[in-house]
Amino acid sequence: MEKPILDVKNLSIRYPGAPSDAVRGVSFSLGCERLGIVGESGSGKSTVGRAILRLLPGAEIRADALRFQDMDLLTLTETEMLKVRGQRMSMILQDPKFSLNPIQRVGHQVAETYLRHFKCSKAEARAKVLEMLAAVKIRDPERVHDLYPHEISGGMGQRVMIAMMLLADPDLVIADEPTSALDVTVRLQVLNILDGLVRDRGIGLIMISHDLNLVRNFCDRVLIMYAGRVVEVLQAGAFDRARHPYTRGLLAAQPRIGGGRAPLAVLDRRPEWKEEPLA
Repeated sequence: MEKPILDVKNLSIRYPGAPSDAVRGVSFSLGCERLGIVGESGSGKSTVGRAILRLLPGAEIRADALRFQDMDLLTLTETEMLKVRGQRMSMILQDPKFSLNPIQRVGHQVAETYLRHFKCSKAEARAKVLEMLAAVKIRDPERVHDLYPHEISGGMGQRVMIAMMLLADPDLVIADEPTSALDVTVRLQVLNILDGLVRDRGIGLIMISHDLNLVRNFCDRVLIMYAGRVVEVLQAGAFDRARHPYTRGLLAAQPRIGGGRAPLAVLDRRPEWKEEPLA
C-alpha cells in the first residue's frame, strides 16, 4: 500500500480558555487524492486545516499521530515549520480581503513565496508569478501584477490567492472554500487546475467546503463533521447511501432545481451525536 502523504490520528484541539475541545478525535489519512471536509459553520473544518499547518497560535493540539510525509508535525519547531509552509504544504484561504496585504502590490505578494523558498533572481520570480497568474485564468497578468488588492475584484483576489499558494508546487494543498468568490465559469477552471495537480503531480488535496454538490462531484472521499467530530466518511459518489442522520439532514436541507415547493427540512441536531463512535 502506498504510504500516505498525511496521516492524522485522534486529533484534538482546544483554544485558550475554552471549556471543551473545539475538535475531538479526528482521524484520517490522505494519499494522492481529493478529500472533502464538509459540515456547518463551527463544526471544526477550518480548525483541522489550520492545525495541520500549525497556524493556531496558543491552541493546544494533541494527537496520537500528525505526520506529513516523513515529518512529525507535532515536534517541529516554528523555524522548521516556516520551511514547510508554502513550499511543501500550503493553504488557500477563503477571503482575499483579509489575506492580502493592502499596501503591497499583488505581484510582490505572490512572488514572496518563491523568493523565500527558492534561490532565484527577482526577474525569475516575476516571470514565474506571471505564468501562475495566467494559469489561474487572470487576463493581462502584467497589469494585475502591479495592482494593489483594493484595485481588483473579489473573484480576482481569490485567484491571486490560489496562484500564491500553488506557486511553489507543494505536495499538500488545503483549500478552504477556494471557489466561494468565483463565478461558475471561473470556478470550473480553478477546480480543473486543482484536479490537474492531483492527477499529474500526485499531490494531496483537502477541500474544505459548505457546498455539498461541489465536494460530491469533485472529491474522491468526504468527511462529514459535526460539533468538532467526524460523524461519517463516504466515497464522494455514495452520498445518496449516507447512513448518519446528520449527513442525510444536510442533503435534505439543500434546495434543488425542479424540486418541490415545500419548505426545506430543518436539521435535527441530537446531543448523542457528539459522543457516539464513528461507524
